[in-house]
Amino acid sequence: MTNRLILSATIFAAAACGSNSDKAAIPTDNTVTEKTGSTNNLPVEETTLAAVGLDGAALNRDVNPCDDFYEFACGSWLANTEIPSDKARYGRFTQIYERNEATLHSILEAARDGKLESPVAQKIGAYYGTCMDEEAVEAAGYTAIKPLLKIAASVRNTKSLDAAIRALHKGGISVLFHIASTPDFIDATKMIGDLSQGGLGLPDRDYYLKDDDRSKEIRKAYVAHVTAMFGLIGWPKAKAAKGAADVMAIETALAKVTMSRTERRDPENVYHKIDRAGVEKLVPTFDWSAYFTAMGIPDIKEITVDNEAFFANINTIRGDMKPAAWQSYLSWHVVHKTAALLPQAFVDENFKLAQVTSGAKALPPRWKRCVSSTDHALGELLAQPYLERMFTPAAKEGADAMVQGITSAFEKVVTGLDWMSDETKEKALAKLGTVSPMFGYPDKWKTYDWDVSNNYATNAMMSRSFEKARDLAKIGKPYDRSEWFMSPQTTNAYYNPQANQMVFPAGILQPPFYSETAHVPVNLGAMGMIVGHELTHGFDDSGAKFDGDGNMNNWWAEADLKKFEERGECVVEQYNTYKPLDDLNLNGKLTLGENIADIGGVKLAFMAYREMLANADKQLVADGYTEDQQFFMAVGQAWCSKSREEISRMLAVTDPHSPPNFRVLGALTNTPEFSEAFSCEKGSNMNPENTCTVW
Repeated sequence: MTNRLILSATIFAAAACGSNSDKAAIPTDNTVTEKTGSTNNLPVEETTLAAVGLDGAALNRDVNPCDDFYEFACGSWLANTEIPSDKARYGRFTQIYERNEATLHSILEAARDGKLESPVAQKIGAYYGTCMDEEAVEAAGYTAIKPLLKIAASVRNTKSLDAAIRALHKGGISVLFHIASTPDFIDATKMIGDLSQGGLGLPDRDYYLKDDDRSKEIRKAYVAHVTAMFGLIGWPKAKAAKGAADVMAIETALAKVTMSRTERRDPENVYHKIDRAGVEKLVPTFDWSAYFTAMGIPDIKEITVDNEAFFANINTIRGDMKPAAWQSYLSWHVVHKTAALLPQAFVDENFKLAQVTSGAKALPPRWKRCVSSTDHALGELLAQPYLERMFTPAAKEGADAMVQGITSAFEKVVTGLDWMSDETKEKALAKLGTVSPMFGYPDKWKTYDWDVSNNYATNAMMSRSFEKARDLAKIGKPYDRSEWFMSPQTTNAYYNPQANQMVFPAGILQPPFYSETAHVPVNLGAMGMIVGHELTHGFDDSGAKFDGDGNMNNWWAEADLKKFEERGECVVEQYNTYKPLDDLNLNGKLTLGENIADIGGVKLAFMAYREMLANADKQLVADGYTEDQQFFMAVGQAWCSKSREEISRMLAVTDPHSPPNFRVLGALTNTPEFSEAFSCEKGSNMNPENTCTVW
């Protein structure tokens, strides 16, 4: 299934309205005289930051929270943390991921060695074992992809090009374009076909189109990399160099008709249900009948196309480029998409390109790559022993309580809006009432009906082919809303507008985001903010175009929609001013949905925390910090993160999320309760004169 609309919390400015050079008014005598909220004037119980679930060692207490709260919350952690050589960025998400990764490693080692007895353990252990057998991988060479390379070399004309595209797509190697299933945007009860733009080897179309020095350097490195990869499959130097130039020419032609990521954020821009007849008319020289038959969907009728201009240009591009150029292009994508499965020479050359685009200094050790590969290939099998070790009913109950509290808070927000009509409020509340949360793991497990061989590359490619067939088999059937799009061990969360559904895998319901021993404000500041973030996605600039049934349907009164869009434009302008690097601004339009979700997530989580403690008989003051302050410190510390320059540049182009520091600063400057908690004067960095409120 295509997941272009799945909205997630992961992946990772300051307002320029003056600053306050004095320290903020933070209680230091463990007494609270003006704590706002329902626990005001309650008896104080003194405790420590560690006891409530916060990291006192991460703080930079020399920084005024009203000047730069991110530096206050994370400054010492930032100063004392080095990015590991095998990573481009490192943060609290990474720390949870590594804890989960270590657990998965332990499980897979035991499964490989026969210490776990079950059909599940046997399969995941066998797959992992072939990945870890470096001697066998080296001995096999690139044998597993030779049949695919032979297919690529068979191109002599457009007819044989089409046949090659069919064969590669069936094998899980997407070239030129992508095909998947998707719920119909207009009728989300049914699954239809989805054809979407593709065919690029670099992370984004802008790498081909921009003329700045950095883009030129990356293109030069890319051509050298493609040349080197061709050399590894035995191509002579001259042929390899010519082939790399042809790859760049074809991909540049595709990039010129590729829709930008910012444009693709609008679901109306990527839904064009032209059905089979429309597709055949759009690209009349492509043998669609043979293609759909090869993909196992010969009778497909209902199809949406994301970018009609892209597909209309396929006719021209296919005819303009010579067969030899297409041979090189297809061969390149076979090698490019399988390099990590092949001997070390391929892996090392593949990493060279990653170094250019991400800045990582070293490859992750083999075991980490094999854990990741097993998770990707057999995720819901691997989940089963993971859950036995890492997930408790209490964590699920705690997450459910957060969702209920945050949903209640959103209801109060909508009801109290002064800019929205009663008519639109009623429809917003109706949608809110049908949001479905899912926690931990799916109700039913996927099956993986393919046999593990003794060849690692063959196994990984079999997995891809199987998943492609599984996905396409959904076309023409009812939409199964119980399906998950992340494995339960994933450190992430998402909102799916076509199911009106929030999903919180067991992998993220871990410290420091959620702990059974942490204080309520801390859990709500960290994990609660993520829950609120996902819920707000249902009402961000993209999610708000879908109704409670998951259909793209304008349920807004015209005047209300205009006011909503104006509020969104305020957020765009705010984040456009933020600079992840001195010479680089964020794209506020690209990050708008995530920014709206961050701002809303903090607001809703704060309201929920207050409500949860409404009947408390005491308040905990941790090393002098009030419960409100603890909440915001948890927000900040959840996003402590460092990134290399290269990945920061790439993410500014490709990532719809703002960098972690601006996720904190942007959201908190728009949260009046933050300024109240830390007594930030109006006009200070964290309490600017102008703020943005959407929800």
